[in-house]
Amino acid sequence: MNMEQGLRKSGSRRRFIVQIGAMAAAATVPGCRLLDKGDISERIIDIHQHAGYSGRSDEELLAHQATMGVTRTILLPAGRPMNSESTHQAVSNGLQAQCLGNEACRAISLRHPGRFLFAANEVPDAPGAVGEIEKYLKLGGVAIAEQKFGLECDAPEMQRLYVLAADYNVPILMHWQHEMYNYGFDRFHRMLEKHPRTRFIGHAQTWWANVDQNHTNQKELYPKGPVTPGGWTDVYLRDYPNMYGDLSAGSGLNSLTRDEGRAVEFLTRHQDKLLYGSDCNDRAGWGDACQGAQTIATVRRLVPDLKIRAKIFEGNARRVFRI
Repeated sequence: MNMEQGLRKSGSRRRFIVQIGAMAAAATVPGCRLLDKGDISERIIDIHQHAGYSGRSDEELLAHQATMGVTRTILLPAGRPMNSESTHQAVSNGLQAQCLGNEACRAISLRHPGRFLFAANEVPDAPGAVGEIEKYLKLGGVAIAEQKFGLECDAPEMQRLYVLAADYNVPILMHWQHEMYNYGFDRFHRMLEKHPRTRFIGHAQTWWANVDQNHTNQKELYPKGPVTPGGWTDVYLRDYPNMYGDLSAGSGLNSLTRDEGRAVEFLTRHQDKLLYGSDCNDRAGWGDACQGAQTIATVRRLVPDLKIRAKIFEGNARRVFRI
């Protein structure tokens, strides 16, 4: 099924016309153009998107990714809805963003082969969590993600998932947010050492705030100002071959724009460890309304070297996710 057929099937004719118009307009927007089959000058794999994000429809997601110029997208599902301590009494259901689960993400990938892939996920301490994730890995899931739950990073339930990721040779992507998701960032190096076969991908506020060696107030999630290299994130990427970074969300963009001189050094230093992701819930796909498009434009501005950019936009994702 091609893009036009998919949009016609999944929505009304009126909405279809609106979305096609948005994609056509995107072709004229620098940094946000739609790449067609004949344009392979800069291919982009988005490793971090969601189905149902903030109520966004499948057709809006499809148009959004095309407008950004993304050629392939990995959908990260939520775990099952639960009322438990690890979901903060249901606050974390739907990844705290109305995101849909395993079957919904797989269904989109089946309807749009080549454009969408899916990960597998579950609340780590839910009954049968390993079996649920394993089911979708066997069906073609390319990662365990997004792990966004209130558990210690070295909890037995988490370590079972680290082992599962290694056994299936897929990465596990973790949302680090102080006192909310994945506790114990400062001791995570122990898990990197204990599970060397597991490929970890870091994401979110605490991960990106700690690019700065002087970041001491962990409650400050979007710090501004100059960056001193040598923070935990810098060290994890430098010293552990199984650690990678996801540039997505406002936290990733903030880490690039708060001190652009240092960001250039950081992107160059970790060019083999960084992956582009959007994690944006807008419908636009371009301009100031779209954080994912802003991140693409920022990487293009800060990294003139096309070979380095190709790694960040596509090459590293192909290697880490084996796609």
